[in-house]
Amino acid sequence: MAKSKAKQSAAWVIVVLLLIGLLGFGAGGLSGTIRSIGTVGDKTIPVVQYQRALNEQIRAFEAQVGTPVSFVQAQAIGLDQQVLNGVIAERTLDNEAAKLGLSVGDERVREEVLRVPGFRGLDGGFDREAYRSSLQRNGMTEAEFETSIREEAARTLLQGAIVDGVEAPQAYADTLARYIGEQRSITWATLTADDLTQPVPGPTDADIQTFYDENPDQFTAPETRAITYAWLTPDMIQDDVTVDATAVRQLYDDRITQYVRPERRLVERLVYLDQTEADAAIAAITAEETTFEDLVAERGLALTDVDMGDVDENDLGAAGEAVFATNPGDIVGPFETDFGPALFRMNAVLAADETTFEEAEPELRAELAASRARRVIDDSREGINDLLAGGARLEDLADQTDLRIATIDWSTENRDDIAAYDSFRNAAATVAEGDFPDLFELEDGGIFTLRLDGITPPALRPLADVKDAAAEAWQVARTQQAVAEEAEAVAAELSATAGFETVALVATTEENLTRRSFVEGTPPGFIQRVFEMETGEVTTIDAGTFVAIVRLETQSVPAADDEALTADRDVFANSASAGIAQDIFEVFNAEIQRDTDVAINPAAVTAVHTSFQ
Repeated sequence: MAKSKAKQSAAWVIVVLLLIGLLGFGAGGLSGTIRSIGTVGDKTIPVVQYQRALNEQIRAFEAQVGTPVSFVQAQAIGLDQQVLNGVIAERTLDNEAAKLGLSVGDERVREEVLRVPGFRGLDGGFDREAYRSSLQRNGMTEAEFETSIREEAARTLLQGAIVDGVEAPQAYADTLARYIGEQRSITWATLTADDLTQPVPGPTDADIQTFYDENPDQFTAPETRAITYAWLTPDMIQDDVTVDATAVRQLYDDRITQYVRPERRLVERLVYLDQTEADAAIAAITAEETTFEDLVAERGLALTDVDMGDVDENDLGAAGEAVFATNPGDIVGPFETDFGPALFRMNAVLAADETTFEEAEPELRAELAASRARRVIDDSREGINDLLAGGARLEDLADQTDLRIATIDWSTENRDDIAAYDSFRNAAATVAEGDFPDLFELEDGGIFTLRLDGITPPALRPLADVKDAAAEAWQVARTQQAVAEEAEAVAAELSATAGFETVALVATTEENLTRRSFVEGTPPGFIQRVFEMETGEVTTIDAGTFVAIVRLETQSVPAADDEALTADRDVFANSASAGIAQDIFEVFNAEIQRDTDVAINPAAVTAVHTSFQ
């Protein structure tokens, strides 16, 4: 596992190198004179390394949250410091590797350079001019780039030397695998309110009063905040926005492939390493000695791995004409592709379809109007902020801008109108009386500001106001209590061998349950309770709306040669070994960081940050 992690680390740096030509962030974005942001031991931290790592981290965070993240926001959550710490840790390893004399030869560096697609010319071969210009655009020299490859390889060697051979104790994996592999068989049935022999009578006034007194949380109104707010959303002004007819037509033309789609096919493609293998595969299919599914499985793949989805003829290259001329289910090939010779199976014909401009125009016009409305709102921010800074009240904003003013008695239970927006609820929950009225953004591109006018603390609602609700809640609770009591009585009648039919219950048997099993229709904790039972034991489990009566029939542990046990044991052993290796490596990394001098130039770091703003 440690070797795998080292290989993954090496693969990751190659991916980073592949992205160099696409990142668009290099030292050229600075003054051009700042080459590093500091030193770690005898190693400098190149500006481009920190920039690239910071850019990647921000892009990754944006993908995670699904929304653009400004650099100011990234700083607020500490992404810049996290990246800086990571770069320092990486350069610490580089410094240690250099001190130990770890390195790789020029041939290894040459191989890595030749692998980068961005350095290839039109003929697919290495292009020195493309190599030089790509590095130059990103503020790196050939020597710096090749040094980074050499350092990455040495760093991988160092990591491998530390963690290779680390294994978790076999007893640990055996114990976990046996625990997970234990099995139980049960018989169970349910009781509901419909099974009660006597219905639960309605509550008396005394019952309601008692229930009300004993369950105040159920009848307490949450804190209510009286809020005045001014807001503006794209929907409010969208109908007043003028959309140029030319822009609508242009948007349609830009998306023509979405509205005018040629005839397509659903296709699967199985690629082979060489022509001989591909010829042998199609020959076996033609002779009915094998199937396409079998060939896919032989390659260790699933059908989802070879599925191309819906494609047009041009998407298929040399195979296009043949695939489009065949019938659903037929297999053709091999045809040469960018990945090697391949067989193609055509599964379905998708007819051509077209949405005319006239049909698409209303939707496109509305989209452009909404986009324009968002820009209008965005352009108004500065003026509104100036008014707020000048002491304008929310009521003044409604008079002098397009903002609309309203009030709301907001609580955590209120999700109407503006309270449907998460951003408003977050602001409403934290605003204090006398706060400066900041301008906030709504999820749809709208804006709002708010003022807290007063707070009504949580209060127990008078019984007279909630009497019906209290009566209903009492009825539900008392009915479930009656069901539980009935279930306990039934369970007491069951023995370890008596059938459930003896107590007039239709039961279900579940066999070979493990701790990872799920029994449909059962409450949380059901499986856990089953594994706490002894063979022959009968118990009841309250599910809130019914009660389960459960009898444990058998319990067993997997045999030592059980395939599932062996697979689990391997998984647990590998996972534990990886965890131990990671812990060892982190301790080693922390130790060498303590013994390595680190000097960071704050001005250089600030210059990098400025390039992101």
